[in-house]
Amino acid sequence: MSSNKVFFGAIFLVVLYWILKLYQPFLLTLTIAALLSVATYSINLKFSQLIKNRVVSAFLSTLLLSILFFGPIVYIITSIGATVNSFDPKVIDETIKYISSYNIKLPDTLSFLNPKIDEYLKDLDLASLTQNTLSYAAFIGKNSANFLKDMFLIIIFFFFSNLYGKEMVQYAKNLTPLDNKEIDIVFEEVANVMSVLFYSILVTAIFEGALFAILGMFFGYDGLLLGILYGFASLIPIVGGALMWMPISAYELANGNTMNAIIIASYSIIVISIIADTFIKPLIIKYINTFAKVPTKISELLIFFAIIAGLSTFGFWGMILGPAITALFISILKLYELLKNRDQI
Repeated sequence: MSSNKVFFGAIFLVVLYWILKLYQPFLLTLTIAALLSVATYSINLKFSQLIKNRVVSAFLSTLLLSILFFGPIVYIITSIGATVNSFDPKVIDETIKYISSYNIKLPDTLSFLNPKIDEYLKDLDLASLTQNTLSYAAFIGKNSANFLKDMFLIIIFFFFSNLYGKEMVQYAKNLTPLDNKEIDIVFEEVANVMSVLFYSILVTAIFEGALFAILGMFFGYDGLLLGILYGFASLIPIVGGALMWMPISAYELANGNTMNAIIIASYSIIVISIIADTFIKPLIIKYINTFAKVPTKISELLIFFAIIAGLSTFGFWGMILGPAITALFISILKLYELLKNRDQI
């Protein structure tokens, strides 16, 4: 190795360290914006073909993302802020007290669980639960400003990713020692997985949220807010929907509306969790997959663990980062296998 290469390599590593340190506060938002740009590449391409103007097509893609993805988040934050200001903590106390004193009798086949349920209800710390609920609400309000700042930066970076995406991808190709076809394998694999995942998540969240919004409006709640909240909650596998319908059912039960509580729980479990999530969601994914350049075989179990791991590690944005990192890893493994078969590694 020549001294010039050693010198250049050392200089590059030093500068890279300081570049990463300089832009560290923006690395996450830059990554999210880039991944969203990859996932929605087909939309931006359609706008470019129709309008023949890069700036306008990038703006329309950004506007569409802002309305469909970020608009509901802003509505949630503003609505929760207004709710917290007028919230009466006694509602939580009264609800929990009623449930704790409620005489739950299970069928004979499940009667062995009655002592456990009674013990659990007696051990409920009302003061602690109330305090924790209010602290979570305060936490949301406190961090909403940071979240809105990150969201604004993602929108800006997303616009420029769409505007200069082709140039950045081509520049990355020129820097790597791999052939363009091999890089395209990785890019197309990640892009296909991200597109199918992003669109299926968005469509199913809107669909299931709409189903719950109808239920909420029927019982006099803010249907739009409940629908948006349920849509985001449904992104959490298995338990997501229960985070919404269980508190509302408990509240109805505490107010003596037993039939309302049963209808809300039954509708959420049967119509949304079983019919929509189990039968309709796979059809949505299959339909969206037909529009992919190369149809992607997505393992539901793999996506489940990728989302859970992403949410646990990165928080809200983990639902995008988790599957993306997993897809990238699998694509690199496939590329390695391809190069190995060609005796290039």
